[in-house]
Amino acid sequence: MQPDSSASSRRIARQLLDLIYEARFDPGHHLREQHLADALGVSRTPVRAGLKELTRLGAVEARPNQGFFLLKSAEELLHLEIEQPKSSDQTLYEQLVRDRIAGVLPESFTQTEISQRYDVDRGVLTRTLVKLSEDGLIARNAGHGWRFQQTLNSDIALRNSYGFRLMIEPAALLSAQLRVDRQLLKRMRAQHLRLITHPDITQVPAKEIFETDASFHELLAEASGNLFVFQAIQQQNRLRRLLEFGSYHNKRRVKEWCEEHVAIIDALRQNDTQQAAALMKAHLQSAFDQVQLRKPGT
Repeated sequence: MQPDSSASSRRIARQLLDLIYEARFDPGHHLREQHLADALGVSRTPVRAGLKELTRLGAVEARPNQGFFLLKSAEELLHLEIEQPKSSDQTLYEQLVRDRIAGVLPESFTQTEISQRYDVDRGVLTRTLVKLSEDGLIARNAGHGWRFQQTLNSDIALRNSYGFRLMIEPAALLSAQLRVDRQLLKRMRAQHLRLITHPDITQVPAKEIFETDASFHELLAEASGNLFVFQAIQQQNRLRRLLEFGSYHNKRRVKEWCEEHVAIIDALRQNDTQQAAALMKAHLQSAFDQVQLRKPGT
């Protein structure tokens, strides 16, 4: 149970950092557990574990019978790194994704074939396959073995995908039914800033980067008030998941689209939907143009 508990406390600690940064608390601020729990929508127990993790990192001080107090400024917190040790499961996970993108692995495979090819412990392999399945990258075959899910695996498919998104995502921001949760926008903005300021983006798990990207587009699609727009963007994210997982080694590219996302968020926070729509169009057009220059699987 310890690894799961440790991972959970680190996850909550990262969420707390996002909240503290957005609130711009000054050093010495009393971090009240109940207030933070309410903001995150969790109980006080995981918040306390997250605060203890921040205490261990020197960002927070625990005072006997008083609670937790902030030690660092918002700017200093942006550069605080919460260790995310790479497990054997994660290493195999990323290797399978890379090899599928490179064409080394076939679409359909058995557990025995993977075990022999990568010489891994059965427990590690089982957990990794379950995780790939949970993330929507693979599914069980009707008979025996597993198969990678359908993906955008050609230049034409990628161009059509961005062309489709160019038609609906900017327009969705101009919907009369647009309702954006401002608290979610603040949290999303903080997540992007952490990626922008990260000293080495290659050390951030691909899943975390992808989820930040996908969650941004799905949040705004859902805010349009149109269920079909939301479902369409969810489907697009499922189709591009495998390819995107292999593309986050490019630190400059990740930083660029994060900055573009932040500009869109800021326009929405200022209630300027026209500007947000224009920025979204430019953002997707830039991605479309890059697809024209990239080779399949890169």
